[in-house]
Amino acid sequence: MRRLGAALILVALLPGASPTTRLDVDVSGVRSDKGMIRVCLTADPENFPNCVDDARASTKSVPARQHGIGFDALPPGRYAVAVIHDENGNAKLDTFAGIPREGFGFSQNPAIRFGPPKFSAARFEITGPTRQQVRMKYML
Repeated sequence: MRRLGAALILVALLPGASPTTRLDVDVSGVRSDKGMIRVCLTADPENFPNCVDDARASTKSVPARQHGIGFDALPPGRYAVAVIHDENGNAKLDTFAGIPREGFGFSQNPAIRFGPPKFSAARFEITGPTRQQVRMKYML
């Protein structure tokens, strides 16, 4: 029995055996089924909300009629999510005079003033299976 316990402890300590979990992002308030819902998940405050220079960011796109997106095998930590409703499917958030023409949203649903929120306003902790509800906002 001791050998079995010791073997389990050793397996848990092996590289690559670190615990991982799941995040489910539910998106509400999507105004149409046109286009795609694009989600960026990052743990890097410097690359939020765009995830452009973040090699560890995870991005997913699903048809706009699908309002749920899952991320598997995430290590525990602090993350933030940015979502856009890319209605015309051009893989970017379209703007007019700096005002978004397509929908957007963030984890924790922070108040939107001028520009996107800071990472700290959208940040949440993942320690086990987690669900985030993101409400889409439309300015135009």
